[in-house]
Amino acid sequence: MNRENGMSSLALVLLTLILGTLLLQGLNRQHQTTLAQVTLEQVALRDSARAQSALQWGRMQPWEANPKAQCQSAPAFAATVCLRFTDDNTGLLIARSGDIIYWQSATLEQAALRFPAHGWSDFCPRKESALCQIP
Repeated sequence: MNRENGMSSLALVLLTLILGTLLLQGLNRQHQTTLAQVTLEQVALRDSARAQSALQWGRMQPWEANPKAQCQSAPAFAATVCLRFTDDNTGLLIARSGDIIYWQSATLEQAALRFPAHGWSDFCPRKESALCQIP
């Protein structure tokens, strides 16, 4: 009789170990998924901040009025900033860092580039999507 009680106790301990292991594996998978999501969010936030900073940096740079499309690298922000002019003396300042792109409207008035205070956007403000791409 004692022998049967020992086997059932051993079986119960093994069952508890198996269930505990399965539970820990499930928690580990959940933790890895959450960690991957947090990492992606960190990258997106970093790229967004860099693109916004590069956009502001691009506003302060000297730009030529003659070439229709021109780019400058912003190594401090790991970003690229480009300015595209259209035939109606309007322009579009484009800043990109990673997968994040921001746009800033501009106008050319008396050979001076003007940026409206609230002219930036996180979506393409032009009908022609080709004008919103970095050359």
